Amino acid sequence: MMRVDNFSVAFSGLAIVLSALIFVLSADFYHNEEKHISDYLAILVFTLCGAMIMFSFSNMAMLFLGIEILSISLYIMAGSKQHDVRSNEAGFKYFLMGSFASGFLLFGIALIYGATNSFHIGNIAAYVSAGQISPMFYVGMLMMLVAMLFKVAVVPFHFWSPDVYEGSPALVTAFMSTLVKIAAFGAFYRLFYLCFFDSLNYIVIILGVVTAATIILGNLVALSQTNFKRLLAYSGISHAGYLMLAVMSMKTGTASAIFYYASGYGIATIGSFAVAILVFKAMKSENIEAFNGLGKKNPFLAAALTMSMLSLAGIPPFAGFLGKYYIFSEAIKNGLFGLTITAIITSIIGVYYYFKVILAMYTKEADETSVQSNIAYTTIIIVCVSVSLLLGLFPDKLMNIF
Repeated sequence: MMRVDNFSVAFSGLAIVLSALIFVLSADFYHNEEKHISDYLAILVFTLCGAMIMFSFSNMAMLFLGIEILSISLYIMAGSKQHDVRSNEAGFKYFLMGSFASGFLLFGIALIYGATNSFHIGNIAAYVSAGQISPMFYVGMLMMLVAMLFKVAVVPFHFWSPDVYEGSPALVTAFMSTLVKIAAFGAFYRLFYLCFFDSLNYIVIILGVVTAATIILGNLVALSQTNFKRLLAYSGISHAGYLMLAVMSMKTGTASAIFYYASGYGIATIGSFAVAILVFKAMKSENIEAFNGLGKKNPFLAAALTMSMLSLAGIPPFAGFLGKYYIFSEAIKNGLFGLTITAIITSIIGVYYYFKVILAMYTKEADETSVQSNIAYTTIIIVCVSVSLLLGLFPDKLMNIF
């Protein structure tokens, strides 16, 4: 029911690295809740286990188990601030929407089992290759597609993402926007590449419309955001659109491009949140105005956040630039010219909202509140920025894994 291959090992390794970075940050983040820190860390480990199953499944039952282990853990973590109304709202919304998507996933699996008489993705792929496909199979595949699109938070199934990201504790938001999104895309790619590959032509129009809408809406709505976590939520939606381009290009084997992009995105996002958590704590605010004058208050944190934002925006020499380049190149090879041009134009527009944060740090007046770092956060910030720069300068190390 599990299959260990280069894909699962590489993505599981990335998941462990990202989780380790979050674990280091969690010691200080939960220092006022020493009685419960073991509970939080245990739930984060469960989330990691769910992600690793999602990277390695070869059976539909294991896919469902992996998604549920990851999702149920996150429902708890999103609402873990029991006296915060926004956290309660985030946990409840995530639970309701996630349960609804899981229902679609289960119904789809049941229909596919009814058509193929198997849960094993190899047997299902053989059934598809044989050519005599029943209508029930297509309905099941469409329902599974809806569930996976919800899990990766693409338009029109994105509406839960900004509210959940904003209401959850900042460290949980960092975890959701990195490990959880990467796990969802890893499972998405594995499912459609190994199982539904020969039937992609039936859903290519749906994927094209969803990808275009996600790229456009994610970047345009982010322009008007004033809350830092909501801004990164819409940024994450736009990045999901770019990754959907890679999923649509899987006929040329885009696993390496997805892995490289996911690595650069995950590292830059954790680096951004490491700085943001310190600013939120000092300024008692999560709005972009909280970063005003950070360049004068703490030049190190401001420089680190600037480099992380530039990587997310896709500015060279950081990993984000080459990540987009590889995905756009694969999309052009697959004839997706219209979508690629749309992605490039909106990516240029999207640079503006990353620069909103950078301009706030260097052009706005600072108040007297100081923002201090500590050894753990400083170490993680240096690691994230250094890795993002190294991946941008030496991409071959990751691109040649598969």
